[in-house]
This record gives sequence, C-alpha cells and structure tokens, in this order.
Amino acid sequence: MKVLHARGEAPRLLSVLLCASLLVAQSATAQTAVRIDPAEGRFGRLLDPYRTRNVPAINLANSSRLDSLVRAGNLYLSAQDVVALAIENNIDVEVQRYAPLLAREVLKRAQGGGVLRAVGLGVAQGPQSVSLQGVSLTGGGTGAAGSGVSSGGGILTQLGPSIPTLDPTISAFANFQHTTSPQSNTVLTGTNSFVADTRTYQASYSQNWLFGLGATMSYSSQYTKVNSNFYTLNPYTSGNLDLQLTQNLLQGFGSAVNGRNIRVQRNNLKVTDLQFKLQLIATISSVLNLYWDLVSFQQDVQAREQAVKTAQQLFDDNKRMVDVGTLAEIEVTRAESQLYAAKQDLVISRTNLLQQETVLKNALSRSGVASADLAAVHIIALDRIAPPEAAELADLEKLVSEAVEKRPEIQQSRLNLESNNLNLVGIKNSLKPTLQAFAELTNNGLTGDLTALGLAAGAAGSPLVGGYGNLLGQIARRNYPNYSAGFSLNIPLRNRAAQSDYVTSLIEIRQNELNLQKSLNQVRVDVQNAMIGLEQAKARYDAARTARTLATQTLEADQKKYSLGASTSFQVVQDQRDLANAQSSEVQAMANYTHARISLEQALGRTLDVNHVSVEEAMRGNGGPASKGPDAGQVKQ
Repeated sequence: MKVLHARGEAPRLLSVLLCASLLVAQSATAQTAVRIDPAEGRFGRLLDPYRTRNVPAINLANSSRLDSLVRAGNLYLSAQDVVALAIENNIDVEVQRYAPLLAREVLKRAQGGGVLRAVGLGVAQGPQSVSLQGVSLTGGGTGAAGSGVSSGGGILTQLGPSIPTLDPTISAFANFQHTTSPQSNTVLTGTNSFVADTRTYQASYSQNWLFGLGATMSYSSQYTKVNSNFYTLNPYTSGNLDLQLTQNLLQGFGSAVNGRNIRVQRNNLKVTDLQFKLQLIATISSVLNLYWDLVSFQQDVQAREQAVKTAQQLFDDNKRMVDVGTLAEIEVTRAESQLYAAKQDLVISRTNLLQQETVLKNALSRSGVASADLAAVHIIALDRIAPPEAAELADLEKLVSEAVEKRPEIQQSRLNLESNNLNLVGIKNSLKPTLQAFAELTNNGLTGDLTALGLAAGAAGSPLVGGYGNLLGQIARRNYPNYSAGFSLNIPLRNRAAQSDYVTSLIEIRQNELNLQKSLNQVRVDVQNAMIGLEQAKARYDAARTARTLATQTLEADQKKYSLGASTSFQVVQDQRDLANAQSSEVQAMANYTHARISLEQALGRTLDVNHVSVEEAMRGNGGPASKGPDAGQVKQ
C-alpha cells in the first residue's frame, strides 16, 4: 500500500470517500417506495409461496429538485419546473403509481383461478386557483373519475360457470387408530373383543386445466394388525394408486370460458396504464393553470403597485397645490380617496397572490405546506405570459380524429367494452347443461405376514405374503386393477337465472356501446368548444389590450390638461381607476388565453407531448432533466 506523504493527499482521499458514501446513500434513499419486495427466508422458492411479501411504507420526502430551486428564501419556478415537480411530488400521481402493482397482483390471483377484485382509486382532479373569473377548466374531458375498470373488469361476484382452481394442490393425510369392539359372534373372529390397530397414510396431487379437465392422482396405504387368529395375513398392509379424470363437455368447457378472468385482467393492466396517463394529464393541466394564474397575479400586483404610486403622486401634487392656494381643498380629498381605493385593490391582489402560492406549493409537495421551510418561501415565476399570436388551427375533422386516437378515456372505454364481451362468453356458457365425462383407474395391492391359519391352509406360496416392497410391486405390475368410466348429465328445465344473467349482461354491453358513442360525440364537442374558447380568448385579449392602451392615452392626455388647468382632479382620478381596471383585465385575459390553450391540449390529448413528458419516466418518478434555475439577476436577496 502506498504511503501518503503529501500534506493535502489524505484529506483529499477522505473527501472522495465521503462523497462516494453520500452518493451511495442518496441512490439508496432515492429508490422508489412504490414497489413490492419479494419474500425473504430460507429454502428460497420452496417456501416463498407461503411467505408474505412487503410493500414499503409511503415516501413523503420531496424530490431534491424542489430544494435546488430555492434561493435566498424564494422558490424560483418555470413552467417546466412545475410540470417536473408535479410528476415527482404530487400525491395524486403517486397514488396512481400503485395502480399497475395492484393490477398485476389481481392478474396473479386470476391466474390461480380466483375471482377478480376491484382495486385502485379513480383519477383525482387537481386543485383550482383562488380566482378564475371567466375561466372554465372542464373542456379537457379528463373529468371521468372512477377506477378506469368497468363492471366487466372489476367484478367481485362470478357470473357464469365457476372457474376452477388453477394452482396445483398437494395434500397429505395420516391417521393412527386403535379400536376395541365387543363381539356378539365369536365364531367369525375367535375372540370376545375385536382389537384392531391401524395406520393410514394418504397423499394426493390435484391439477385443473383451463380447457375443463381436472385430474387427481392419489396414493394410500393402510397397515392393520388385529387380535383375531382367523386371519390368513396378520398384520397386513393394503394400498392403491388411483387416478381420477373429469372433463367438462358443455358447461365449463374451453379456455375461453375458464380463462376469461385472466384475459379481462390483462386488459385491466392496460387500463391502469391509461389511468396513470389520465392522472398525469389532469395533474399537469391543473398545476399549469395554477402556475399561469400565479404569473397573472404577480403581474396584477405590479399593476396595482403602479396604480398606488400614480395615486400617491396625484395626492402629493394636489396637496402641494392646495398649500400654495391654486387648488380647492376638495381635490385633496378626492385624490386621497383614490389613493386608499388603490391601496385596497393592492391588498386584495397581494392576498390572491399569497393564497395562490399556498395552493401551488401544496400541489407540488408531498407534505404540502406543513414543512416550515416550504411554507416560508415565496414563489417567483420565471416565465411571463406571452401575448397570444394569431395561429391557424388545423381542420376540425383532423383534430377530432387526433383526439379520438390519443384521448386515454376513449381507449379505456374500448378496453372495458372488450372485457365485458370476454365475460359474456362465460355467462353464455352457463346456459348449457352440465355434462361431465369421468374415468378412474386404480391399482390395488395387499401384503402381510402369514399366520398359523394361513400355513395350515397351504398359503405359504401366496403372492400376498411379503413386506412393503411386495405391495409396491403389485401396484406397479397392476396385478389387481380397477377400471371405471361414465358421464354425468344435469339439465335445468327452466334455466331462468342463466337466461336472465345473459340478457342482463348483453343489455349492459349495448349500454356501454352507446356510452362509447356518447364519449366519441363528446370528444367532438370538447375539441370544437376548445377551439372556440381559444379564439374567443384571443379576441378578449385583443379587446383588453386595446382598452388598456386607450386608458393609458386618456390618462396621459387628462394629466396634461390638468397640469394646464383644463381638466379636473376628479377626471384624472377616474382615468387612474379606469387604467388600473384595464390593466387587470388585460392580465386576466392573458391568463384566460393560457387556460384556453391548455384546455385545447387536453381535448386533443396532446398535454404530455406538448410538455415533453414520458409516461415511462413519470411512472418511475422522474420528472425530466434538471432545471437550469434562475439567472443571477433574477434572484432576490
């Protein structure tokens, strides 16, 4: 080993080791808690099916991205950061990360022959802003709550033929018995009390298959020792190897009937993926609306602050002019009234901003605002709402076709309809009579020790004399075989329950088909309304911008007239109020435009593509590349 003689070499090595250990610890703690840990213990796979598996406790720690964006007591956020933080920390998204695990466990249950369980939670709509005057967030079509699994996919009761247990079963039985029976006829047993000691052993293996075949292979042996001298063999051992086969020929026949739950649950796996995608769309759209409202509130605060400064300047000027006797004292009162009205508007605007910060921080953190560090910081939005530009939208029919292809809820409805049709196969099969063919093959054996009675009877050369190996040899050679075969037929004469179940399920399918068409019709409505909303938001912004420009020009003109004595203080005060309201309306119109754009992206199913979100990465809790953070000039000390 090389000796470190340099003065700085040892501390440098310790620093490297410390950093490496921190990286290892960070990678360990960064492992997602949304998983199922395998069973642990001795003998591995042999005993794993009988051990519990563990689901780690929920993780309430936020991602490191959140801390990295806090500078000097402020949380600097861009729209990209908001999307990434929502993917990593939003609780609604984290809840849906468990859905695929739940679906896979239910699939495992179905593969073992169990009925399906309804698991999971529906899509949660995100929080709304403090104030959304004139804004509608219902155009995106993601309001379809529910587990994403229809009655065909989330059944708790089993309609149709019972699905056999598909996991093989091994059973063992042992019995040790001593009996003493008083005898009324001693001629048959040679004793007044018949005493028998028996030891019975039995083992069996059972297996069912999807096409309706059931098989049981069993082996049993019984050792018997009695106190009677009238037995040729005593003690003796009897045994047999038995194979029983049962095949359903009508009801319960075929993998389409017995494997329907497996096929339905495989569809449900796809449904849970779509449900996670739906949750991402709902959450991302919600937090983006929150963010752009926060931006508009910040711009509104700036406009209100400017209005206060303008009102303060007018008040100071009027007060100075009153002091020199060139203006009536009532004008000071008017200016002071406008000043306090402007301050009141500023307080309301700041209140909205602070409340909006709370709502947004709660949506981007797993612990909400319970953390003192997060509750104390203020959000600084790094983006500004860009004025809407005139953009030509594609043809309506093309947009509707795109929405039908991309909208997860449409794919979800189609999968659920397919699952209902899979279940209908089993329900229809229950209309048939029950016809089973069965066969049984048994190889018997008997062996034991020859008694004095047996010797006197000349049974010394009997093949029944011997030990346990002789018994196994008889069974293997099939010296004493039994055969049986037959069928069992059960015909319900009226079959009303099965008829009702089939027609009821068929009616439900027809209703689901109509609901699917209704959803397709709603897609067209959503797309068309979103296009109209975007155009109207653009027109509203243009009108608000023009009104603000005119209000600014009016105020500047009246201020010039007022300075020349050609206008009144009342008119200037009124112009200031009009300008403040026009600025607020312009900011709100810009926010409304962003909402309309987000709503159109939802309606078209583009939300994830537009925001560069990968569903696979989001499922792993990765919100995307790290943010560049604010520039040095943007950081407020």
